[in-house]
Amino acid sequence: YFLNVIFNILNKKIYNYFPYPYFVSVIHLFVGVVYCLISWAVGLPKRAPIDSNLLKLLIPVAVCHALGHVTSNVSFAAVAVSFTHTIKALEPFFNAAASQFILGQSIPLTLWLSLAPVVIGVSMASLTELSFNWTGFISAMISNISFTYRSIYSKKAMTDMDSTNVYAYISIIALFVCIPPAIIFEGPQLMKHGFTDAIAKVGMTKFISDLFWVGMFYHLYNQLATNTLERVAPLTHAVGNVLKRVFVIGFSILAFGNKISTQTGIGTAIAIAGVAMYSFIKARMEEEKRVS
Repeated sequence: YFLNVIFNILNKKIYNYFPYPYFVSVIHLFVGVVYCLISWAVGLPKRAPIDSNLLKLLIPVAVCHALGHVTSNVSFAAVAVSFTHTIKALEPFFNAAASQFILGQSIPLTLWLSLAPVVIGVSMASLTELSFNWTGFISAMISNISFTYRSIYSKKAMTDMDSTNVYAYISIIALFVCIPPAIIFEGPQLMKHGFTDAIAKVGMTKFISDLFWVGMFYHLYNQLATNTLERVAPLTHAVGNVLKRVFVIGFSILAFGNKISTQTGIGTAIAIAGVAMYSFIKARMEEEKRVS
């Protein structure tokens, strides 16, 4: 949660003076890939070998990761952080549907119902900062679908490799997926005035430093999220993500000087209560399985 909050705030601050989400997405992944290569070089962790069969499993994960990542950043650049996270709070519903209809897991009605206050609460928590924009809305929805499929494909690909290596390989493939659109959509503007405008506003040192640190925080929070996904079901992971959004929304409101309304406080409380309800129902179901 801490890493994600810092990433979101720093990311939005960069977009305020450098509105190029495709290029920034590439930088996020590039910094992470360099981090992974250095980690492998020193043996922390040891690089797991990869074969053609595993590569076939990881390519769909990486493509979903790349698409979800870029569309998230397009949304972050277009609208307020809180609005993007409000739309992305719908992820558990996409995840539940995919778990039931694609993975064939039976999701009971009580678990479905417990997700409603989570999403409603997060939506309420950010209503005071909504800045509706179709680009931001559609991009966040595409990101939801992409990340849902990423979670499911990741779960299938974790059978023969630890999650740290899985995420490293995903990052490398996703980087190659993200570079062409960045060149096509933003290359001309970047070369013409994008870089010079940003450097003129904040200076070369701060510009490079911001891009490096936002990439590091992005990689580290995703690495931990992937490590978590290895230990929980995709749906549980999605609900944890929703609660994370409450923290991000709250801290983004503080960071960008917005006043916190009563409605925001109530929405946050409802979301936390929803997560608690989900956790209780899920734990009880697991206990019943063990007993039976």
